[in-house]
Amino acid sequence: MMFRKTKKTKKANKKRAAAKRGQRRRRVIPLWRNRAVLAALAVLAAGSAVGGGVWMWQSGWLARAAADGKRQIIAATARLSFTVQEIMVVGRDQTSRKALLRALRLKRGSPILAFDLEAARGRLEDLPWVRSASVERILPDTIVLRVVERRALALWQRKGQFSLIDEQGTVIPEPRLARFSRLPVVVGKDASVHAADLLKTLKTQPQLMTRVKAAVWIGGRRWNVRLDNGIDVRLPEDNAAGAWARLAEYQRLHKVLARDVRVLDLRFPDRLIVRPAKSPLKAQVKPGRET
Repeated sequence: MMFRKTKKTKKANKKRAAAKRGQRRRRVIPLWRNRAVLAALAVLAAGSAVGGGVWMWQSGWLARAAADGKRQIIAATARLSFTVQEIMVVGRDQTSRKALLRALRLKRGSPILAFDLEAARGRLEDLPWVRSASVERILPDTIVLRVVERRALALWQRKGQFSLIDEQGTVIPEPRLARFSRLPVVVGKDASVHAADLLKTLKTQPQLMTRVKAAVWIGGRRWNVRLDNGIDVRLPEDNAAGAWARLAEYQRLHKVLARDVRVLDLRFPDRLIVRPAKSPLKAQVKPGRET
């Protein structure tokens, strides 16, 4: 009896197994691919990252780690001969090499990667003659300085004091002004601002320009130009270049600068008013007529 029951049970189990083999198996989704689990893990990770990042920032750990890493890298590169052995300078004229090196604050053998290029550039541009500068590394051992210096334009006289100015009218703090005594002198308040335009005009007539010694800015509007023989040339407020060209023509035709005159007034477009040195009377010279 017991044997018969066991046999039936085995047959039933076989039938159920066969039936299951014919059915489609249920797909099992791994836990790590479950959307709900993933969302929970993402929230947890984000919270940990933010919290950890804030802690690292507030504690200064990041800054200390970065600084330590930088020092280690620099030390390693220095051992590999990444040290300053040569300094090249491009564009230097008025600035002494000693002044450049003093502003650079760099010694031979210093780790080249530890050198602060921007700080050095700022110090170089603080030098009197340097208008702009750039500093760069050429690995493994060279620093290159490129400087653009100011160009001395004229001497500016104001309140009895002389200053050297560049093409932008900026004062160059140069104590040794005797070296620039051959430059023209501009006189008057704000004369430095307008000096570049004046000299550009005067250079259009090179033969006259060589005779210019000084110029006075009058009334904030126009110039009086003093020549090497003491003659004052009064230029107009408008079209000073045209008046200067007329004077060159008068000189070519009439040799007016060789005459004993004190003032040549060019403020009128159709004539030259001449004031003789020994007479208060005025004479007028018109184009094409000898006087």
